[in-house]
Order: sequence, then structure tokens, then C-alpha cells
Amino acid sequence: MKIWLLDPYFTGSHKKWALEYQKYSSHEVTLLTLKGRHWKWRMHGGSISLAKMALDKKEKPDLFLATSMMDITTFLALTRNTFKNVKVALYFHENQWSYPLSPNDNDPKYQRDHHYGFIQYASALSADALFFNSSFNLEKFIEGSSKFLKSMRDFRELDTISTIRKKSFVLPLGLDLKKFDSFQDFSKPSEHKKKSAPLILWNHRWEHDKNPEFFFNTLFKLDKDKIDFNLALLGENRGGKVPHVFKKAKDYFGDRVLVCGHQERFEDYASWLWKSDISYITSNHDFFGVSAVEALYCHCFPIYPKRLAYPEHFGDEFQHHLYSDDKEGQQALKKALLEFPFYEKIPSNKAKEYDWSKMALIYDNKFSNLNSSC
Repeated sequence: MKIWLLDPYFTGSHKKWALEYQKYSSHEVTLLTLKGRHWKWRMHGGSISLAKMALDKKEKPDLFLATSMMDITTFLALTRNTFKNVKVALYFHENQWSYPLSPNDNDPKYQRDHHYGFIQYASALSADALFFNSSFNLEKFIEGSSKFLKSMRDFRELDTISTIRKKSFVLPLGLDLKKFDSFQDFSKPSEHKKKSAPLILWNHRWEHDKNPEFFFNTLFKLDKDKIDFNLALLGENRGGKVPHVFKKAKDYFGDRVLVCGHQERFEDYASWLWKSDISYITSNHDFFGVSAVEALYCHCFPIYPKRLAYPEHFGDEFQHHLYSDDKEGQQALKKALLEFPFYEKIPSNKAKEYDWSKMALIYDNKFSNLNSSC
């Protein structure tokens, strides 16, 4: 089966997902992409450029697999004569109804902040099947689309919501987790060897939606209570304005910050995840949580909020790793630090389910079944 994967914003986790699916799929996956920058222009104009690329290939795929940054309606209008019988699957890494606005975003001032959600809503109506990386993402998209239509003056077309839901499915991200195995650290307390102080991990983007202020304010309070710990501050800064609290924390904790900044080499990133003991997450936004799953896989003791997509990463027996409010989260972290080294089983088995060794076949079957229903 020939799949043409269309991504107008080819960077970060989007790029990683596409390249890895291409690598592990039994299908022939061809990537048609644009550089991951100027995201608003990509959502408007990317479909025009990718339509030209597709038409220039002088052949046909069996299926188009587009990401949710793609304006499917424009793409189909420009290619309808050539690809009228080719089905389209739309994969939602995110949805614009519930993506948090950056403090530096001027769109709300010009009342344009709903337009990108509408592009995704119209694209969802136009695609043959919709796949979401989490149940949380799916429900937030349905909720946002419904809320938007109800706010219109007339011709609300609310019946389209059920149309969208009927063709929507949850298809979690596939992740190349097994490559972490070569860098496993066997000196963790879970292997019964105590270290001088537990290592708390941050491995997310250095941006406001990951709630670094609350993360570090918790650590400042614990330090004042004379509780010992070290920090591994990993993660990517995409060139935006880094919240000031990162510099404040680096200055405050000094040499207790054992590593700071994005790790260019995968082996360095993987090694630090294995060395880390506790993954304490405070994010206000995550449609899936790649960094959370990677930390779980590397046996970090998880303390995650009971919101967003995080509950989906745990089996019922590990629900106690989820906290309901900020106070409960702070108490959970303090308890883990005081009881270190802890010997409770780390819920890493769930994370293994996302490895491409299992997910690639699931993806392939989903897309084959969709294509065969033509």
C-alpha cells in the first residue's frame, strides 16, 4: 500500500513521528512536507504548496495521511480531478480549540483566534477518517467544535458534530522507545543502590504551557524545608521567550543542577533519563505527552497531574501516581523525596505499549482497513 504523508509543519515531534512511522511501517510511506516554521501561514498556505508537490509526482497513492496542521478542504479542491478516489486520513497531534495561546500572540487582539480551529473543523468534515493521539485530544476537539458552532447566529449545523465523532478514532503516538535500552543506568534505587540525593527530571519544552513556575516554586519550598535533591533540566527551547523562572532556578540551585538545556545527542538525553529518579510534571497543556512516556519507560518514578492525557498512560493499579490539585502534587513529591530510595514498582509496562514494534502494525492495519472500504 502506498501512503503519502502530508505535513506542512515538519519539525519536532511531528517530524519524529512521521520519520519513525515511515521506518517501521510495512507500507510504502512517502513524505511530502514543508519546514516547521510560521505555523499560522502553514495552516493557511501549506495545503497549496503540498497540493502542487502531490500533483507534480505524476502518480497516485492509495491513501493520503495528513496531519492536523493541514487545510484538507483547500488541498482536496486543488487536487480533486487527479485524486478524486483517494481517501484521506487526518491525524491530530493537537487541536487548535484547546491549544493554549502564547502570551506573545497578537491574534486575540484582532479576534482571529478561532480561525485555526475552524480550519481543523472543516478539514475534519472533509476527511474520510480522523485519528487522535489521545482520548483527551479527541474529546477536546469535539467539545471545542460544538462550542464554536453553538456560538454562531444561525445555520449552526450541529449535526456535523455527530458526523465527525462517527469517523473519529484514538490512535496513540508510536515511539521509538527500544533505542533507550542501550543507555540504561543500572544504579537507580529501584535496583537497590542508593545515591546521594534523588534526581528530579524536567524534560519538556521550556515554555509557559508546561507550567514551569509551579514546578520550580514547589522545589523552592522543598529546599527551604531542607529536603535534598538534584535537578536534570532537559528539554527544548524553540527560540521563543524562555520563562524567567528557568534562569532563577539555575542561579538558585547552582551545582545541584547537574545538566541544563537541550541535549543534541540522543545518547546524552537517554542517559540522563535513566539517571533520573523522579518525573514530576506540572503541565497545563499536553495532548499526549511524549516526554512523560519516555520518562516512564526509563523507570522514573512518576508524579503526574490527573488531567489532560496523563491518566491514559497508567493502568488502574497505578492511578495513585496521579495528583488532583497543586497541593496534592506538592505533597506527593515531598513524600517521594523523603522516602527515597523507594522500591515501589515503576509503571513502565504501559509505556512499552507505545513502542513502534507494536504500534506500527496497528497503524498499518487501520490504514489498510480504511483503504479497503473504498
